Amino acid sequence: MTVIDDFDPIDDPFEAFNRAMGADGDASPYPDFVEFRRNTPMAGGAEELDAALHTDEPDVSGPQFFTAYSFEAVQTVLGDGDTFTSSGYAEVMGEVFGHSILEMDEPEHHHYRSLIQKAFTRKEMQRWETELVEPLVHRMIDQFVDDGAGDLIVPLMFPFPVNVIAELMGLPAEDLPLFHRLAVELIGVTVDWDKAVAASVRLAEYFGTLVAERRGSDAPDLISVLARASNDGEVLTDDEIFAFLRLMLPAGAETTYRSSANLLFGLLSDRPQYEALVADRSLMAQATEEGLRWEAPLLIIVRSARVETEVCGVTVPKDSAIICNLGSANHDESRWDDPERFDIFRPRKAHIAFAHGPHICLGMHLARMETQVVMNALMDRLPNLRLDPAAGEQFISGMMFRSPPQMRVLWDT
Repeated sequence: MTVIDDFDPIDDPFEAFNRAMGADGDASPYPDFVEFRRNTPMAGGAEELDAALHTDEPDVSGPQFFTAYSFEAVQTVLGDGDTFTSSGYAEVMGEVFGHSILEMDEPEHHHYRSLIQKAFTRKEMQRWETELVEPLVHRMIDQFVDDGAGDLIVPLMFPFPVNVIAELMGLPAEDLPLFHRLAVELIGVTVDWDKAVAASVRLAEYFGTLVAERRGSDAPDLISVLARASNDGEVLTDDEIFAFLRLMLPAGAETTYRSSANLLFGLLSDRPQYEALVADRSLMAQATEEGLRWEAPLLIIVRSARVETEVCGVTVPKDSAIICNLGSANHDESRWDDPERFDIFRPRKAHIAFAHGPHICLGMHLARMETQVVMNALMDRLPNLRLDPAAGEQFISGMMFRSPPQMRVLWDT
């Protein structure tokens, strides 16, 4: 089976999406977050939405907007699923993803998550790591290991996570180019609505055939596991499976690639820390967490208030939208000393890059595993890996999604 008959590699939705999300240039939103955090941990008004999104024209229509900037404020909002709902995602994201875990509240969220989690057991994670993820990353590195120089984003960091997801689903290798494109088009719903809807339809058609083929199968691939998952006799419907698989693709194309690339960039920008990690891989877990704290791949998520409430002394009216600024929360100086600095040796404290509370990222353990596998492989296969000084200044870019647009490097062959 293939759906790549009309794939056009010249039409690059990833670049369009990056530009639309503010990825041009080396500007960083973090200096602004310092001032917002100092003034108030919970800021209100239409101008706060525009400050968070870096837009120029305030929109005073619709619900009142607030932005949570401090770690305490963000944790409070995300941790209280009774007071704050994520159902607002249904208005836009639901149109393209379907009715997914992204927009569910309790008790539906708990029921659905308990079924989905059956595909993410510790045993499965270990199997995926040794049988799928490690061989995949080494095959990808094989393609350029003898070059001694190049950009790591295009041939490895960007395609690696979505290729992992495709392998977990048991998808044919020839379908990967279009799946990568459809994944980016799907998450770029705010950039191009028509493309996102078309991508959603095509994915449902494709997944529909696969789910029908694999219902009742005892195969270990993700689609088969989801198709046979049950909880007290309840099983996932086709539409529920489609919605989850749609979410998996953008997660692979966006957040995991970005978090892995951000960690590698932070390490290569500080040679003593990189060399310490090469010499002592027991530091890998804390390095991974520091990368996520220092440069979260996604800066904001949104909730809305079910009732009038109070957050950090600020009254939040019923139906208000709350922008939870994960990036600002992870740089809160009341929680971390010198938070703008990347430091894998800093005392461990929980960050909030994977959100918090009932909607904490279901795939966070997979994302961590993928990051650590690719980091170990690069350290093993590319000796003396370093940023290429001839490439000029390199940086992490983006106002909503953050990652390096390129990472030109050298290594010994």
